[in-house]
Amino acid sequence: MARPDKAAAVAELADQFRSSNAAVLTEYRGLTVAQLKTLRRSLGEDAQYAVVKNTLTKIAANEAGISSLDDLFNGPTAVAFITGDPVTSAKGLRDFAKDNPNLVIKGGVLDGKALSADEIKKLADLESREVLLAKLAGAFKGKQTQTARLFQALPSKFVRTAEALRVKQAEQGGAE
Repeated sequence: MARPDKAAAVAELADQFRSSNAAVLTEYRGLTVAQLKTLRRSLGEDAQYAVVKNTLTKIAANEAGISSLDDLFNGPTAVAFITGDPVTSAKGLRDFAKDNPNLVIKGGVLDGKALSADEIKKLADLESREVLLAKLAGAFKGKQTQTARLFQALPSKFVRTAEALRVKQAEQGGAE
């Protein structure tokens, strides 16, 4: 009777691994239910934080084609399945872990690539996608403005030179 339940749980976890941009494994030993609720809120709407069974989650990850997490399934494990911006969720986990040292980031996966705990912390140090895009757009705009000034400088320099020659010829013609 328990087998169909476990098979359904594995299938659901495998679907979550497949549909997520990233997944971060954490150890939550020593956190209260209220702290876990706060953590779920801090991750935002684009992430789902679930306490999981190691064996079933390991099987589900392997079914989803993620075998790089096998060594991380020990001790009490919870997984943050991230469907939105991974940077925002990584920041939420990092900030919560600073305030609650009982939360330990074990590692994770981003777009099929395994990440260590240090790499997840580096990911959290990045600026959000929107800020990076705004900086990129600003750099492009700056280059366009610089290019426009360059193209505008050539004709105006030509006009000033032509005007100076005309004035010089008028002075020479008027002096004779």
